[in-house]
Amino acid sequence: MIDIVMPQMGESIVEGTLTKWLKKPGDRVERDEPLFEISTDKVDTEIPSPVAGTMGEILVQEGATVGINTVVGRISDGAKVNGSGTQAAVPATPSVAQAAPAPVAAAPTPDATPAADPPAVNAAPAADPVTEAGPLSPLVRKMARENNIDLNQIRGSGAGGRITKQDLEDYLNGRAAQPAPRAEATAPATQPAPAPPQPQAIVPAQSTMNVPPPPAPAEPPAQFRGQAPAGRVEPMTIMRQKIAEHMVFSKRTSVHVTTVHKVDMTRIAKLRAKAKDEFQTRYGFSLTFLPFVARATTAALQQFPILNASIDGTNIIYHRDINLGIAVALDGGNGLIVPVIRNADEKNVVGLQRSIADLASRARSRQLRPDEVQGGTFSITNFGSFGSIFATPVINQPQVAILGVGAVEKVPVVLDDAIAIRSQAHLALTFDHRLVDGAMGDQFTQKVKSILENWSEEVL
Repeated sequence: MIDIVMPQMGESIVEGTLTKWLKKPGDRVERDEPLFEISTDKVDTEIPSPVAGTMGEILVQEGATVGINTVVGRISDGAKVNGSGTQAAVPATPSVAQAAPAPVAAAPTPDATPAADPPAVNAAPAADPVTEAGPLSPLVRKMARENNIDLNQIRGSGAGGRITKQDLEDYLNGRAAQPAPRAEATAPATQPAPAPPQPQAIVPAQSTMNVPPPPAPAEPPAQFRGQAPAGRVEPMTIMRQKIAEHMVFSKRTSVHVTTVHKVDMTRIAKLRAKAKDEFQTRYGFSLTFLPFVARATTAALQQFPILNASIDGTNIIYHRDINLGIAVALDGGNGLIVPVIRNADEKNVVGLQRSIADLASRARSRQLRPDEVQGGTFSITNFGSFGSIFATPVINQPQVAILGVGAVEKVPVVLDDAIAIRSQAHLALTFDHRLVDGAMGDQFTQKVKSILENWSEEVL
């Protein structure tokens, strides 16, 4: 029997939540075939099988959060374990049912991680409208069952009329909004407003099992009690919970200081404008400002290795490689992932742009491998792509600095005692003051600024 372990999804990640098993005991499994899905603050992803064989037993049920390197199941490399595999499936059914009301598993949020279809014991005995609705994604099936939706009432907007997650979200939002006017209309003017009702959009479908209902939302602060509900209430997704924990941990661990520098991007803006059409034709993806910043950052890190370091107790770990994390915002506000470009200092602008485009695309489609979100030594976040001028980013632990890039805008500036129009951006470096002093942080950012303003490297 080959052990299946919970992988480490990042250098600072010590646990993960197993959200969905894709195989059951007795199923044939091929090498690198997805076995289960996990969720952390860095990524929601599928974990592939390390070997080919037969699924033997499941040791950790869906919805459970376990530490890294925990054995979550086993695979046999022979085909003779089908009998034992089938036996292992018997106790698994009530375990899944008992885990169902856990907050992390019961959240039917629009951006929840796709979860497995409920076992037959949780299905309604009547005809299942989810099954009759044709080909659907696992997420759509889960949302439909948890919210007791008849999919025959929804017109799909996807290819061939397929029902998408957005179609369900629109339906749920419309259904949850209907009771609100009636609740306000029936409330007497002299009576305090009723307690906020449980929004219909987050009530799971009733099961044939005698399962207790999910816990009620926390009581609102005193100053908001007795007020009419302002909107729906829904639990955080697993990824959002992990992001919250990671951000609080980072703020509690590092002494955050942010320095902001203006940089003249005119030379690069002209170079990009001249080359972007040919670049798109030759390589098949767009040329943005971000690879220029990434290239300048890796060059500066070679001269200021203390910003490419981390702290271990009272020791400083100077990393040999420059592995650049690029923050990627998931569609629909579904979280933030920081995939890593390994040995970024060995890549030119074309290589960096190719890596950024590839990682961002696969991050949004949840196709990143576990090793692609760990091992980063320095991070860049491009909030300028959403129009922000500058911000104060939070350090991605256990790193000691993160560089934020603001929007590139044409502004009037004084140049040689004359007014000129220049393309300008703001660089915001947040650093850990336990290790990096203000002078060092400013010198590093000035180096990045100097490389960008005096760019001389060819792109094509």
